[in-house]
Amino acid sequence: MNLSIRQLATFREVMRCGSISEAARTLGRTQPAISSTVSGLETELDLKLFVREQGRLVPTPEAEFFLEEADAILKRLELSKRTLRGLANREHGQLRIACIPEVAEDFLSDILSRFLIDKTRVNIALASKSSPEIEDLIAAQHFDIGIAETPNVRSSFDQIDFELECMCALPSSDPLASKEVITPADLDDYPLALMHAEHRSHKQITARFRDTGLQLNQRFELQTSKPGLKFVEAGHCALICDMVTAYKTQETNRHGFGPPLIVFRPFRPRVQNNLSILTPTHRPISIVAKEFAETLRERISEIRSSMIRPVP
Repeated sequence: MNLSIRQLATFREVMRCGSISEAARTLGRTQPAISSTVSGLETELDLKLFVREQGRLVPTPEAEFFLEEADAILKRLELSKRTLRGLANREHGQLRIACIPEVAEDFLSDILSRFLIDKTRVNIALASKSSPEIEDLIAAQHFDIGIAETPNVRSSFDQIDFELECMCALPSSDPLASKEVITPADLDDYPLALMHAEHRSHKQITARFRDTGLQLNQRFELQTSKPGLKFVEAGHCALICDMVTAYKTQETNRHGFGPPLIVFRPFRPRVQNNLSILTPTHRPISIVAKEFAETLRERISEIRSSMIRPVP
């Protein structure tokens, strides 16, 4: 059996209209063309669908039954067409994102909220993972997009890298807040909040102090930067944190009331905490995933441009 969509649509319209001539008018086709289509359908089905009684076209019981089947097929087809149009217009789809916690907390959720305003049928799966876990998930082609600390190049994923340096967060009332740049000499034996010992930034900061012979006074060890901001606000320490956390905090401060309790300054020598957007190499990603990856790229580039100052 080789039924066509045109045959089903023509049959349904003839059933709705009750005549060949009316169906031809509504479909914009000739009566012979409609009659030929219905005849071809009857041949394919090996069923008589209509009989003539006193000049009227009367559906057979088989036609009444087949109408339900044809209508279900055509409705399903129309639904599929709308869904595919939605995918093409980025209105439908699923987006699976794996992201490091310090980016997922505020930055990613804010971007997603704006991105999804006109995409009510796009579903999101968001996983907060460590960078090595994200690399493996993307390499295994399980997620559409990963946001992680810049990894070594692997053939199983593509990556867009961003050079992002760490910033020093200080209480706005601290005399150091008047400086344009913070160095290890400024923080000699100063209470600090740092990421955990295995984090890339921690290793770099430790090396900066060791190389200059200065005292590193780590008071707080963190898994993510954000909790350390409360300690800075209270005047307990300074915090050397990732640029995304610094930017989001500054952005929040600008929309708050009163003077900010925290200021951010570049730290020199630079401590790099580079980020990358990862996408699977061996599985094509959806149109909506490509659009979101581009949105991420633009936003991270904006942050980098706004936070990096021309200092030595």
